Amino acid sequence: MPDVQSTVLEFVNKLRKRKIEGSQATARYTVELLRSVISQQRVPHANQASALIDAVKAVGEQLVAANPVELAVGNVVRRVLHIIREENLSLTTAAMAGLDLMDASDDDELDNSKGIGYPAMSAAVVAAARSTLRPPSLQTLLEGTPESATVPYTSSSGADSESKSKSADKSSITRKLKHDVIEEVNQLIQEIAGCHEQIAEQAIEHIHQNEVILTLGSSRTVLEFLCAAKEKKRSFRVFVAEGAPRYQGHLLAKELVARGLPTTVITDSAVFAMISRVNMVIIGAHAVMANGGVIGPVGVNMAALAAQKHAVPFVVLAGSHKLCPLYPHNPEVLLNELRSPSELLDFGEFSDCLDFGVGSGSPLLQVVNPTFDYYYLDYRGGHNPSYMYRLIADYYSADDLVM
Repeated sequence: MPDVQSTVLEFVNKLRKRKIEGSQATARYTVELLRSVISQQRVPHANQASALIDAVKAVGEQLVAANPVELAVGNVVRRVLHIIREENLSLTTAAMAGLDLMDASDDDELDNSKGIGYPAMSAAVVAAARSTLRPPSLQTLLEGTPESATVPYTSSSGADSESKSKSADKSSITRKLKHDVIEEVNQLIQEIAGCHEQIAEQAIEHIHQNEVILTLGSSRTVLEFLCAAKEKKRSFRVFVAEGAPRYQGHLLAKELVARGLPTTVITDSAVFAMISRVNMVIIGAHAVMANGGVIGPVGVNMAALAAQKHAVPFVVLAGSHKLCPLYPHNPEVLLNELRSPSELLDFGEFSDCLDFGVGSGSPLLQVVNPTFDYYYLDYRGGHNPSYMYRLIADYYSADDLVM
């Protein structure tokens, strides 16, 4: 797997150096990389699901460690692991249902032939097949079936053909598992690629005529959402908080004006002053946590408090790849990162305040430049926080929450 390994290392370096812009692009690259890992993974006949899970986890751990702040990477890895587990469970259930039907037909034949047959051998064959199709479980122990159940030797040609048939079935199941997993992963890639369009389809339900919308920073999801409402002949104005110190709001304002939307740029400190004129706040998200809390651009907590104070609806736009199954207090969750102080201060102008001389101690002036804010609201758009638990149960397996 040298080609895949080199691709993994290249992607890890990009994550470490923050060379990929946007959570959507990061999530999509991650899924495509995991698809390559799965497609080139040589899966044994036994424990094929475990082999795929181990391969995906090994790569996923490298990706998550490369950039722990980008939670979308871990979310996507967990989604792929969930797909493998679900597809394996589906195939195992189907195979067990087939064995149960075969077992029942064998019993009917034995009854009709008045005891002529090999009931002990038939039971052992079924037990062996069951043990190979699923890992040891409590149900297996209660059935009293040894994990290493073997088929007694027999010279019957029917038994030989039955054994060959079982072997062919196992090989077919192995190939089908890999095929089905790749198909589901392809659907996940399409879901991530089209998340902006899927979210934008709901714009007409939230934005009405002659409203004033407030947003903060720069988000492609928010941009497409607002433009979709305009295309549906909605007339409204947008207030954009500039999002200091990186001033991403300036970029969003230029995009909105280029698409014909009336836009007003305000300072971040003016949010409280302008919120009384606003009908709705629409914000993009970096991640949505399991408790319904949201990690967003720095300054968004202030906008959320202002909206709460004035009872202004607050809507968060986020694709499913941003839904994180972890809680903010989990030790593996890195809620924030500090950016360079140079975005805030000119070192030449403030050099006399930043004394780094040997033996002089720490400087009196400290510079803190966080990237994100964390906030929690009782209501956000179409889903309240309690609905997050259901989404997490649909998207992730409990065995994969801790990477």
